Amino acid sequence: MFAVFAVLRKPLKLLAVFMSFVALAACQTALPGSGTGGQGINPGAPVPVALLVPHGSASPNEQKLARDLESAARLAAADLGGVRIDLRVYGTAGNAAQAQTAALNAVADGARIIVGPLHAESANAVAVAMAPKNVNVLAFSNNPTIAGGNLFILGQTFQNTANRLTSFAVSQGKKRILTVYSDNLAGQLGKQAIEQSIAANGAMPAGSVGYEFSQQGVVSAIPAIKTAAATNSADAVFLTANAAGALPLFSQMLPEAGLGPQNMQYIGLARWDTPPQTLELPGVQNGWFALPDPQRAAQFRGRFQAANGDAPHALAGLSYDAIAAIGALAKSGKGDALTRNALTQSAGFQGVTGIFRFRPDGTTDRGLAVASIRDRQVVVISPAPQAFRGSGF
Repeated sequence: MFAVFAVLRKPLKLLAVFMSFVALAACQTALPGSGTGGQGINPGAPVPVALLVPHGSASPNEQKLARDLESAARLAAADLGGVRIDLRVYGTAGNAAQAQTAALNAVADGARIIVGPLHAESANAVAVAMAPKNVNVLAFSNNPTIAGGNLFILGQTFQNTANRLTSFAVSQGKKRILTVYSDNLAGQLGKQAIEQSIAANGAMPAGSVGYEFSQQGVVSAIPAIKTAAATNSADAVFLTANAAGALPLFSQMLPEAGLGPQNMQYIGLARWDTPPQTLELPGVQNGWFALPDPQRAAQFRGRFQAANGDAPHALAGLSYDAIAAIGALAKSGKGDALTRNALTQSAGFQGVTGIFRFRPDGTTDRGLAVASIRDRQVVVISPAPQAFRGSGF
C-alpha cells in the first residue's frame, strides 16, 4: 500500500493546477445573447478573426500551449478551401485583465469573432467586454459555469462525457449507478453531471459517496463505497477521480475490499489512458471511459508534428476546431454566418478529434468514443459517432 500512497501525494497537487483552468468565473457575467447575436461579415472578403492565447505567460507550459494553439489555428486556416481567414493573434499572458484589453484592441482592429482565451476567468472577462459590442467568443475553457450569452466554450465538459458513458452503460444493462466523487470543485461538478446523466438516460441512482480530497479521505471512503454498493444493489460505480488524483488509490483499495472489476463495472469521468502507466492499475481493467475519436486525433497529431516538428498540446485541437467551424460557416456566403443562430446549428461541425456542435447554453457537444482497458491496452468498444442525429447523437 505504501507505494500507492507515495504516488498519490504529488498527483493531488497536479489536479489543483488543472482546476485553475476550470476555476469558477469572476462575479461579473456576460450579457444574455439574443438569437441573432453576433457580428456580420462581408462574404466576399477575408473573415477577421482574433485569436487570444497566453503568449507572454510566465509559465513555460502555457508558453508552449500558446504556440501550439496558434500553430493549430494557422493549420486550420490553411486547410480551408474557398474561405480566407484574416487571423490576428493577441497575447494575454494568461491574465484576465490583459485578455480583456487584447479583445478590445482586436475589435478596434476589426475582428468579427474572438477565439480564446484559455482560462475561465479570462474568458468571462472577455465575454463581458464583448457583449455590448455584439461579438461572440469561442473560449478554450471546459467550465460550463461561464458559458452562455455570447460566450461559447470549446472544451469537453463533464456533462458531455457523463451523458455518453451513462447512455452506453444503460445499453449494456448497467442501470444502477453509484457515484463516487471528491468533495471539491471538480468532484462536485462531476457529481452533478453524473446525476443529471443518470436521470436523462433512464438509469437508477444507487447512492453517492463523497470523500475528502486527501489520502486519508480516500482511505476512509472505501468502507462507505462498499456498503453503498451492497445496500443499493449497484451494478456500476461512476468515479470522478483521475490518474492525477485519487484513481491510483481507489484502483488498488476497492478490489482489495471485494469490489474488483470482475464483479463491478467501473466507469471513469476522466481519461484513463493518460499517462500510460494508468493502464497498469488493477482497478481500471475492463473499466469504461470516454475519449475523442482516436483515429481523427491520431491524424491531427501526425499532421501537426509534420508541420511543426513536435507533437501538439492536448488542447491544441480546440483551436483548429474553432477556425474550422468559422470557415465552415463563412462558406455559406451569408453575412450572418457568425451569429448565435449560425453557431448553434444542430448539424454541428467536423473537428480534428470528431464531430462537435455548440449548444444554445454555450456548452459544446462532442462525439466521443467509449473505450475499455483490456490486458493493459486501450480498446474502443463503442466508436465515436460520425454525425449528429436531430437533437442527440
